[in-house]
Amino acid sequence: MSGPEPPSETSGPDAPTWPTQPTYSNLGEVRGQLLPSKACRPRTSRRPPTDSQPLPPPLPKKTLARTQSLPTHRACSSSPAPAGQPRRPFLGSHSVDESQAGNDRPWASCHPAEPHFHLLNSPLGLTWPDLHHPEAMRTMLEARQLEGLRTVHARLQAQLLGGRPGPCQPGHDFRLLDSSPCVESGDALYYRLVRVSGEAWHMLAAKVPKPGAEEPHPWGLELQASLAPHFNLQGLCGLVPAGALPGVPWSGPVALTAEVPECTVTQWLSEVGRRPRPAEFPWVAALLLLQLSSALEHLEARGAALAELRPENLLLVAPRGCAAAGPPRLLLADFGRVHPRPPGPPGAHAQQLGRLLRALLGPAAPPATPLAAGLDTLARQLPRSRPSAAQTRVALQTLLWGPGPELHRRGAPLGPWLQVGRALLVLHLAERAAAGGLPGLEDWLCCEYLAEATEASLGHALALLWD
Repeated sequence: MSGPEPPSETSGPDAPTWPTQPTYSNLGEVRGQLLPSKACRPRTSRRPPTDSQPLPPPLPKKTLARTQSLPTHRACSSSPAPAGQPRRPFLGSHSVDESQAGNDRPWASCHPAEPHFHLLNSPLGLTWPDLHHPEAMRTMLEARQLEGLRTVHARLQAQLLGGRPGPCQPGHDFRLLDSSPCVESGDALYYRLVRVSGEAWHMLAAKVPKPGAEEPHPWGLELQASLAPHFNLQGLCGLVPAGALPGVPWSGPVALTAEVPECTVTQWLSEVGRRPRPAEFPWVAALLLLQLSSALEHLEARGAALAELRPENLLLVAPRGCAAAGPPRLLLADFGRVHPRPPGPPGAHAQQLGRLLRALLGPAAPPATPLAAGLDTLARQLPRSRPSAAQTRVALQTLLWGPGPELHRRGAPLGPWLQVGRALLVLHLAERAAAGGLPGLEDWLCCEYLAEATEASLGHALALLWD
């Protein structure tokens, strides 16, 4: 980063003044003492300076335009700090542009005799007296933890949604990769193809309506085309024009989807049912239902509701930039059954979510883990309490990452639990990054939970589950 422009030497009545005359360092003299002699430079026979030699003249007093000159530690300043800003120790004599003066960033190196910790004072907004007040320190650390989680969440979201293809253009070419569909959903067949534009290409999926499928509701299709990218909603990026691909097993133009599905939830459940369910199955089921709740929450916020939730139209995709062994990404693709949400209390999807959760949990078996027991409780509460999709999402987050029912029964305060959870998650992410591990989908979902959660939202979720 380049430094500020050299100040122009003009004088004026608006120059900053200091109640006590500051002491300035002669930068030329300091540089002369710090620069080592070069091996290739011939040494002269000049005698070292003695006390009889005159010292360099003092720096003239100048009035700097557009800049401020900060005094060194040897100068005491009693000028008051601006209202609402804490006083900060000066870090050495240096000039900064006025646009940078309030940027809370030290531009000069610290004095060698002082600890380096005070370099953090300006970015953190701390002063030395704050170190004697644990409450101020705790408040600052809590704010930084929350800010850090939000930053990590935003970066992981950009990674997971990165590489999204833009809309189709007239000059794009298309190449079909397979003559048979890669996935067959309840009402569509998906074919893998490549869209080529110059040297750039994207792998997409052609969504072909199945013969005899129910006529989709046009309102839902228009809503799908107008939605901004969402992690759990199928995104469209144009049409494959009729005649663009000769010999394709469909006729007329078909929609292009940004993500290529791997299977449906129905197919996934069928594969899982052929073998004993692993111990982590309730965890994966909860993560899938959490993503579905996020998609339905987005629909409810747009005044829409899904008339029929069908697992054969819920698609599973491998998320970008994550380990292959992690949980899959869920996409809601059944926009042909999306209608305007009828007026009334929230909870338009509660009964459907309860039935799907029952299907995910399988035939009645005694819950073997606390998470499985919590999911069983939620399946009973959904049709009874009829929470909104947003409330259901927080309940699932609580089952996955806490707090548990014991904390609720004891009436423990939720604020300290939330602060500890954020601190532990930051440490977990730092340990994983130091070990070179890739963050996964679960990390992003947990960051989203702890970055958005409040004491009120946690209280509502615990009441829904355990009251």
